[in-house]
Amino acid sequence: MTVPPSLPVSPTPDTTRARILTEAARLFVASGYHGVSMREVAAAVGVTKPALYHHYEDKEALFLAMLEGTLAGLARLVSHAQAQSGVRAQLETLVGDLLASAPEQRLGLQLAGELRHVSPERRAAFENEYRQVWMGGLTRLIESAAARGELRGDLSPAVLTRALLALLYPLVMGAPPADPQGTARALLSVYLDGATARQTRP
Repeated sequence: MTVPPSLPVSPTPDTTRARILTEAARLFVASGYHGVSMREVAAAVGVTKPALYHHYEDKEALFLAMLEGTLAGLARLVSHAQAQSGVRAQLETLVGDLLASAPEQRLGLQLAGELRHVSPERRAAFENEYRQVWMGGLTRLIESAAARGELRGDLSPAVLTRALLALLYPLVMGAPPADPQGTARALLSVYLDGATARQTRP
């Protein structure tokens, strides 16, 4: 993950656990949840199966740890954006940080598609955390901006948040755009300034 100088960096993870998560993510993306065994992950990392189980109790726990890593990255993005002054600076920071972490977030979204294979209890717990951390964090940012009068008041913060997400996801889903920075600026301009042509005064 490439991090802008101003973006807070998480503590350095345990080397073995980091290698496990990296190799497991590669295997899960290539073969799907059911196409990967813990034995294959252990072999890719270069550790024994007992050593792998020392870090993660089962395949579900390993899979969810990868998704939680993505969610923790999203939480840092929201926190960094909220620390800025004014909604334009906040969203420019959020979009810039999101672009910088796009490979990691793209991988997380690819893996999220396999969440259906996780037990209902664990899936529900993760989805609840996702709503609180990512959706909730963005909604609070939008609510604060609306309360300051920086966003239109005739639309609810929930609607404004969904509109923002619809514009953000193309930056991290699918193939990266040819001009990520230009695409980001254009999307943010549409969100903050609208898509209708501006009237010029005579």
